[in-house]
Amino acid sequence: MEDIDAIAVLQDPVRRRLYEYVVAQGREVGRNEAAEATGVARTLAAHHLDKLTGAGLLESGSRRLSGRSGPGAGRPAKVYTRAPGERSVSLPARDYRTAAELLAEAAELAGLDAGLCAAARRRGESLRGSAGPCGGLDQAVETLAARGYEPYLEGAEEGAGPVVRMRNCPFHAVAESFPPLVCGMNLALLEGLLGEEGPVRARMDARPGECCVIVEASKDNDDLHRKGTRAGMRP
Repeated sequence: MEDIDAIAVLQDPVRRRLYEYVVAQGREVGRNEAAEATGVARTLAAHHLDKLTGAGLLESGSRRLSGRSGPGAGRPAKVYTRAPGERSVSLPARDYRTAAELLAEAAELAGLDAGLCAAARRRGESLRGSAGPCGGLDQAVETLAARGYEPYLEGAEEGAGPVVRMRNCPFHAVAESFPPLVCGMNLALLEGLLGEEGPVRARMDARPGECCVIVEASKDNDDLHRKGTRAGMRP
């Protein structure tokens, strides 16, 4: 299916809600869950989820959602996850990916990593504009979502220090071919975007299938939090 046809499948509002819900979970989603979350009937959800799978936007499989196996565990249910492929449309046709890969190759061969990171940091600062450094993890989530990173908080429910992870890397296609160069550029961009002197910091912490950068409370902020707690202050 052509990319423009696949993207057109999302024009239906119910279908788009289902797609966005599945993508946001970062795991396999069953038909019942998707239907309940989006407020539609299960049969309608199943129809649209299968349409999205046929368009190559989702992938489907089956497993027992009860977590049990053997007799009495029930039949496997159909589940869905986001398909790994990218879809893009440009009218008239443009090939920015090839240009980006050629520039990345030239920069890598010429040893321009430091210059690229400096430029990326300046661009991040420019995108932030006159605003001060990011004020906290909640604000970081909003900022990153606006840039297409698909951020989510991890660790808060387990009592550990929460971090912001990102399900999407906007530079994934080029990062696959030039990971050190592009991931370093991405980190520098986010440092400039979030601000390096504020209560949060960006650092490398690669995880398969996600952005290589995470955002967490800065070390200085953690130290202040611990000192305030020991002194009986409200952090």
